[in-house]
Amino acid sequence: MADSNASEPVVIGVDYGTLSGRAVVVRVRDGAELGSAVHEYPHAVLDTALPDGTPLPPDWALQVPADYVEVLQRAVPAAVEAAGVDPADVVGVGIDFTACTMVPVLADGTPLNELPEYAGRPHSYVKLWKHHAAQGQADRITDLAAERNEPWLGRYGGMISSEWQFAKGLQLLEEDRELYDRMDRFVEAADWIVERLGGVAVRNACTAGYKGIRQDGAYPSHEFLAGLNPDFADFADTKLAGPIADLGTAAGRLTAEAAAWTGLPEGIAVAVGNVDAHVTVPAADAVAPGTMVAVMGTSTCHVLNADRFAEVPGMCGAVDGGITAGYWGYEAGQSGVGDIFGWFVERFAPAELRDRASAEGRSIHEVLTELAGAEPVGASGLIALDWESGNRSVLVDHELSGVIVGLTLATRPEQVYRALIEATAFGTRKIVETYVASGIPVDEFVAAGGLVKNTFLMQIYSDVLRMPISVIGSDQGPALGAAIHAAVAAGAHPDVATAASQMGRRIRDAFRPDETRAAAYDRLYAEYTALHDHFGRGGNDVMHRLAALKREAYASRGAAAPEAGIELPA
Repeated sequence: MADSNASEPVVIGVDYGTLSGRAVVVRVRDGAELGSAVHEYPHAVLDTALPDGTPLPPDWALQVPADYVEVLQRAVPAAVEAAGVDPADVVGVGIDFTACTMVPVLADGTPLNELPEYAGRPHSYVKLWKHHAAQGQADRITDLAAERNEPWLGRYGGMISSEWQFAKGLQLLEEDRELYDRMDRFVEAADWIVERLGGVAVRNACTAGYKGIRQDGAYPSHEFLAGLNPDFADFADTKLAGPIADLGTAAGRLTAEAAAWTGLPEGIAVAVGNVDAHVTVPAADAVAPGTMVAVMGTSTCHVLNADRFAEVPGMCGAVDGGITAGYWGYEAGQSGVGDIFGWFVERFAPAELRDRASAEGRSIHEVLTELAGAEPVGASGLIALDWESGNRSVLVDHELSGVIVGLTLATRPEQVYRALIEATAFGTRKIVETYVASGIPVDEFVAAGGLVKNTFLMQIYSDVLRMPISVIGSDQGPALGAAIHAAVAAGAHPDVATAASQMGRRIRDAFRPDETRAAAYDRLYAEYTALHDHFGRGGNDVMHRLAALKREAYASRGAAAPEAGIELPA
């Protein structure tokens, strides 16, 4: 419950994750988190079938936009109640979202899946960030940009991702032309929910720059887009039309309808939307150049500010002002991290370990972590690649897949679990080294997100990186960051950097590397690099051939590949 300062101005940050939305009430003066609430999406992720049973092909990941509205209706009022504050004290609301998560809508913002005639059409639904079925379109965008020497390609590490706006839009055009024509706008979910709150359609500068290939005030040219498909030439002018708004500004004012949903005062500031990882930077008070923030959950996004521009191979983007005004914002990421650990536990943890976890009142992740930590580095004889959900950086190829080398009949589950943790740490080291080699310093590493609670995992990361790791001083980093932007949009602080210094926080050097373990991990990392380059750069395209065979096999059956939801680690 709130203390005697509850009558002070407060703001609300709403963090839209992959499986749920969380609302947090934050005091403007010092960033104190007074109350929170979570609402899980009723439909979760649609990766095997639509709600009506229509099957989905492999590599699809969709969501239902009405689930996002339910977060406003359920989580926001519950957070205010938990905080014990007077709703009249709320001066602003801000949101962050997964990205690139795209909603096809009519001119008035109605999602296409809400039209009865389109409820059974996959392309009418939200394409979640981890929808990777547009890899072929992404490859064509990259190839044509390289062929034409497009100046913007280098700002995205030389490759365009299947997760982004243009690849997903081109897939929609080429696979369901009727829906593409019916769609008036293709909108980031962050901007769509802000429009639902504030009544104004604006696109945030963050996702437009990183996910929308918008550089120096312009999208790719008509000529370039026509080279992909003649009917795609006007995509940016029509489907992505709308003003671009700077981060930390007000997109609009809370409408009467949204006030009724949330119980908040009509007319308060609604901040411009943002991306979950990027908005975490001010929450950790980490806006200074050279401070990398890794938001570690189902996936990991690595973001940092720099005072210079450089082309960094395989990065997700460099955008002027993309994170904080006045700096170049850089983004990289790993498509699977917590998802990988959850997949292993769901599919492969034996019954005896599940029984033990149940008897001890612990999660299976806790039991596996304890067992995995009992051996020295390298004792398992295993090395793995962290590509079970493809590679976002530095190879930018979502048709790459996982590898575990060294399995024997004596291999135990906890050894595989540890090898997977180590693989994600090696993937992060590859990203950090690529930045540094390109002239972008990484002076401090700050961890945020749900995986920070796993101290064994965090120590492995520190040993592998050979760096101290600072930890954000909040369990709700993205929501706190969204609240910081709301405070600036409401005029309570002059800019994001100032608000971050008063509302954000981190615990410096919470984990420090051990030299003995770090030296052992150097040897394992060399093996990881050899595998990474062999399958990712060495011309061995077996993973692509296997992916093609999978698609052909399921196409011949007229069914989707068998995928199911997984338990995520705490």
